[in-house]
Amino acid sequence: MAEKVLVVSKGSGFMVNAILENLRKQGYEVTMTEPTMEELNLHQEDAKIYVFFLGDYLAEIAEPLVFLKDLCVEKEKQLLVIGSQDEYEELCRTIPKPVLAGWLRRPLNMEELFEKLAGCVKQNEERERKKNILLVDDDPAYLQMVKGWLEESYRVVITTSGMQAITYMATHTPDLVLLDYEMPVTTGPQILEMMRSEVKSDGIPVIFLTGKGDKESVMRVLSLKPDGYLLKTMQKKEILEAIEQFFEKEKLKEKLSI
Repeated sequence: MAEKVLVVSKGSGFMVNAILENLRKQGYEVTMTEPTMEELNLHQEDAKIYVFFLGDYLAEIAEPLVFLKDLCVEKEKQLLVIGSQDEYEELCRTIPKPVLAGWLRRPLNMEELFEKLAGCVKQNEERERKKNILLVDDDPAYLQMVKGWLEESYRVVITTSGMQAITYMATHTPDLVLLDYEMPVTTGPQILEMMRSEVKSDGIPVIFLTGKGDKESVMRVLSLKPDGYLLKTMQKKEILEAIEQFFEKEKLKEKLSI
């Protein structure tokens, strides 16, 4: 089956048409859309790889850019962008660099685009074979650090609020949720309660992340009957080992239930 690519561009000039033609020649199934809320929403399931052709119109599409960023995070889209240095920097004010799969400068080297796309396809194939972890925390710096620790072995999706996490789980079923205990607006315990009240998310394992290691706090966490808890003060090796041990236990449970 041909890999699907969604090309996002305001209008279709010579360069965009050349991209579309060359991608089709390479065997990709290509759809094109305008960078508007309506069009992005309409085509959001058309592909896992997006190619965004930037222009001097970025300041005019603030809301669509936020929507595009959320799509990439919540639905695990790979976003390649093509544009000048100034356009790239403008885009990164709304869509952080870690969300992007790559940036290609104009004038575009088509072979470089093919190489980047091949890398995205390979990464998608590898990610499909990995366990999927949803990481929920309101601290962006901590999120990026832990994501970096985990993504070599797992597919990692990050959300910065409880409602983002609930929205993601409405259409996805992660193999594990690593959930911050203390967050503004919607706390970790409230998220767990919402998950357990819904049939779709009731069986998703949850391990709490907490910055408090005193006995009272730990007992309060355990009273919610999560699948475990990790202290934020733990080192990288300890966190990775704890998650690996969790999945090993899950694998053993599956074998024993056969």
